[in-house]
Amino acid sequence: MIGRIAGIILHRARDHVLIDVRGVGYIVHVSERTAAMLPPVGQGAALYTELVVREDLLQLFGFPTMLEKEWHRLLTSVQGVGAKVSLAILGTLGPEGLGRAIALGDWSSVRKANGVGPKLAQRIVLELKDKAPSVMALGGALTVDAGDVAGGGGAEASGIEPDASAAAAPGATAPPPPAAAKRADGSLNASQAMADALSALANLGYGPAEAAAAVAEAQAGEPRASTPVLIRAALRLLAPKD
Repeated sequence: MIGRIAGIILHRARDHVLIDVRGVGYIVHVSERTAAMLPPVGQGAALYTELVVREDLLQLFGFPTMLEKEWHRLLTSVQGVGAKVSLAILGTLGPEGLGRAIALGDWSSVRKANGVGPKLAQRIVLELKDKAPSVMALGGALTVDAGDVAGGGGAEASGIEPDASAAAAPGATAPPPPAAAKRADGSLNASQAMADALSALANLGYGPAEAAAAVAEAQAGEPRASTPVLIRAALRLLAPKD
């Protein structure tokens, strides 16, 4: 299976990109959000990929980070969510926005994606409510971009597949986030801050679902909050109400 592809962009469109890999052109379907962030034609790019095999069709779907790829796998596990609907959701909300929407039961945000009706949006939130926290908790470790073409011109396709079981294990130990998981000001990105806050709440004995909902609500109020700020805000939300 092709798990990553790197090469030179020959053509860009709203929902796909054509990448030359040593003389072979691969059409990779992407979300509008991913398409907008790719470099111009003639430059190198790399994407993590998911290969969909059907009787009469082979399609590659591309993602800028392993985190988005993991959300894609989770979304497509829901009945009625195909690869293109998943890309539409990720393109509309992004991984952090999707995590918040599911944790808060906010199906109306999921509904904003093209091709998603109210019933499907509610099904996505309901079915993924208990599965999403494990991906959110490892979000920082999975916010690893696919990199650039080695040396600027050695385009190659890699069949190395990321370990999906690591993302599914709530108790897994995440490696330190790479430089790509940081903002320009050096602070950790939203995914890492959320992951660290969820880990801290889990250590305090809170369940994954309630911790995820509290952290998501806190981050919705202050998207650029640091981990300590998120933890304090989430604990206030989880405190017993008089």
